[in-house]
Amino acid sequence: MIKYLDLKKVTEVYSGEIKAAVEQVIDSGWYLQGEATSRFECHYAGFIGTEHCVACGNGLDALTLILRAYIEMGVMKPGDEVVVPANTYIASILAITANGLRPVLVEPRPDTLQIDDGLIEQALTPRTKAVMIVHLYGRCAYSERIGEICRSRGLRLIEDNAQAHGLRYGGKRTGALGDAAGHSFYPGKNLGALGDAGAVTTDDVELAAAVRALANYGSSRKYVFRYKGMNSRMDELQAAVLDVKLAHLDEENMLRRSVALDYIENVDNPLIVLPGQDYWRNSVFHIFPVMCERRDELQEYLAENGVQTMIHYPIPPHRQQCYEEWAGMSLPVTEQIHARELSIPCNQVLEKREVLTIIELLNSFGR
Repeated sequence: MIKYLDLKKVTEVYSGEIKAAVEQVIDSGWYLQGEATSRFECHYAGFIGTEHCVACGNGLDALTLILRAYIEMGVMKPGDEVVVPANTYIASILAITANGLRPVLVEPRPDTLQIDDGLIEQALTPRTKAVMIVHLYGRCAYSERIGEICRSRGLRLIEDNAQAHGLRYGGKRTGALGDAAGHSFYPGKNLGALGDAGAVTTDDVELAAAVRALANYGSSRKYVFRYKGMNSRMDELQAAVLDVKLAHLDEENMLRRSVALDYIENVDNPLIVLPGQDYWRNSVFHIFPVMCERRDELQEYLAENGVQTMIHYPIPPHRQQCYEEWAGMSLPVTEQIHARELSIPCNQVLEKREVLTIIELLNSFGR
């Protein structure tokens, strides 16, 4: 079996460093809001290129905290609108509705699978307060046009950077392109913890302070509560693990790139559409999506031949039961992507022989 992502192998590569870091935390006797978390926050802010990094419990909390902080700051209020890609993972949208804000779904471009910057302006209303871009699959969603729209309209630009750790755009990294960014360190991410963890990055000192307090029950001083907050804190063990893995992230992203280029250069099957080299120019290859009208057959064929795959994602947000009010909405580009997308293994621990096997199987499908 070729696993979609073998997390045991991912961890084993740096097991000595990770075990030493974990042992240091255990021996310290301090397991929350200690030196390991502060150290990771400092290192990750420096890596991303922002003034502030606030660690939290997970990626959904990170996005939720950003929007809640803007409400507490008076930048937004319940009922305001946030533009968001229609084909994102549901967490992006859950963060918006959890704050009483209204998501405005915008279709992606079929060639980039990212939010169509040509459709954003027509989605804006007087109630629009922010645009949330999602670097889906590890591909950069930002464009100069999006930046200009936000600047000219006075809109906050929020990045969902859950799938794009280490990605560069020009001289910056994603997570530093907008006003604030949410990051997920779920174990399967390019930078993954050994459990749930997340972070917010920003250059806005007021926003960072509000996020930090909100994540700590609403308190910035012990037993004094400015906000009706929540409990969302990264523990010291996860911070220590992430700090070890952060030092190797750029190298691991290059290994992912090598696998992706093997696919792009060698898969040749008219039934399977791969992203082109232009698509991948701005990507860290968190997910390698292929499109196939016979997607379910392709997945079954690969499974029968020992290759594990995933679908990101089988049901689009506007078709989920929790958003039944959108049941009549028509988003044909999003719906086509969700009906055809299949994610094949693409990660830093794949062996060359495994990559060649996957290529051979993709080329033989349907023939």
